[in-house]
Amino acid sequence: MDLRILGRVDYAPTYAAMQDYTAERTAGTPDALWICEHAPVYTQGLAGKADHVLAPGDIPIVATDRGGQVTYHGPGQVVAYPLIDLKRAGYFVKEYVYRIEEAVIRTLAHYGVTGHRVAGAPGIYVRLDDPRSHAPLPQRPQKGVSGAEPDFAGLGKIAALGIKVSRNCTYHGVALNVAMDLEPYSRINPCGYSGLQSVDLSTIGVDASWADVAHVLSHKLQTHLQP
Repeated sequence: MDLRILGRVDYAPTYAAMQDYTAERTAGTPDALWICEHAPVYTQGLAGKADHVLAPGDIPIVATDRGGQVTYHGPGQVVAYPLIDLKRAGYFVKEYVYRIEEAVIRTLAHYGVTGHRVAGAPGIYVRLDDPRSHAPLPQRPQKGVSGAEPDFAGLGKIAALGIKVSRNCTYHGVALNVAMDLEPYSRINPCGYSGLQSVDLSTIGVDASWADVAHVLSHKLQTHLQP
């Protein structure tokens, strides 16, 4: 996998570059992983509803072709864009999402934090009262249990996930909050959920640099996205 640490880059040209890479790739094109952070921007998914953007102010809104609703990107957030040929990798979209989430969970574990999945709500969450607790969530995904409305009581969202698959190839990806100004999240319903609290590592007591988290997350993604 070709790893590229892009640093601080604007969202729109990065989005266009992902589309171009995916459209132009062939069976021999190597998979890639782009790691970056963005200037403040709201991005809307294909199903995004305008009424989930409450008061954007001077932060631009970019319509995208990923799944999901509105989310926020800004300085202090590690954004990872895996560009993977799923057919060559040998797994399907559901497992791809699971592997990305697992990479984030392992990254959080590196810093002593327990990440959790919530049934019906992609992304990774932490307990606000005890981010290091290993106790399983009642609202975790469970076999034979489906259809319930996601329950975010006592949780904060620390990583958001939104993907696109075109011709079996992925783009967009996952964003992990490290040390951000979280105020812009209050101007939207994050991922379409009113009242969902967003947190970052610094809020829950982890002192880690963007570069260090980027290094750990990229290593975990490279490991967990292997064929």
